[in-house]
Amino acid sequence: MLDYETVLFDLYGTLADIHTDEDMSRLWSGFSRFLGSNGAAYGSADLKKAYFCLVREKEERPADAHEALRRADAHEAHPEIELGEVFRALYEDRGVTEVTDELIAQTAAYFRKLSTTHLRLYAGTAGLIRSLRDAGKRVILLSNAQRLFTVPELKTLGIYDLFDRIYISSDHGCKKPDPAFFMLPVNEMDLEPASCLMIGNDPVCDVRGALNVGMDAYYIHSALSPKPCPDPASLGIDAGHFQDHMDLGIVRRRLGV
Repeated sequence: MLDYETVLFDLYGTLADIHTDEDMSRLWSGFSRFLGSNGAAYGSADLKKAYFCLVREKEERPADAHEALRRADAHEAHPEIELGEVFRALYEDRGVTEVTDELIAQTAAYFRKLSTTHLRLYAGTAGLIRSLRDAGKRVILLSNAQRLFTVPELKTLGIYDLFDRIYISSDHGCKKPDPAFFMLPVNEMDLEPASCLMIGNDPVCDVRGALNVGMDAYYIHSALSPKPCPDPASLGIDAGHFQDHMDLGIVRRRLGV
């Protein structure tokens, strides 16, 4: 049995299966109609180009608050943009001056709805989290994601209230495997890294990121994981912390809950 005081989970590809496609023509035609109905007129091709240009600009611009993280070996610092700023800029570039937070939230929800082809929990997700909580474990979500998308999806999936704390990268300007992102719950919740287990489906973001700050890591190879499936030795973990397929029942048995 694996015994830890705190279990941190990745979301997409670990607890929930999702598929999004931002290249679909129906996304950009539908999104252009939505923006147009709110005063921002774009053709679908122009909108797609403007959106990705804004995203690239924001990804390439260091956030002042995290400048100290961007050393010469900046592979450890992975900024995550706030996509709400992109949606706001799309409106403002077309002369819309009253861009409220409510409009941004509605815009994000509509964009995500158009770009998502499916979203579902993996079998056993809610039961695993509840069992960990019942066993006295702290359960934390540590996700590379956009709050505007992820919070509504957590609520739709019915697991938003199951976590002790939720950390979403867009709130903090950095994301896994950046040590700064892993250290947020450690510092804010007074955690001991050696008593923490990070469970995720990405060898770099989840496994290497956790190991680099002194946490243990548990790898699950899912349909959303990078290919090919690695072996435990290459990840620096033992076979008891490794699964080559998605089955949260195995996780539950190994954690003894």
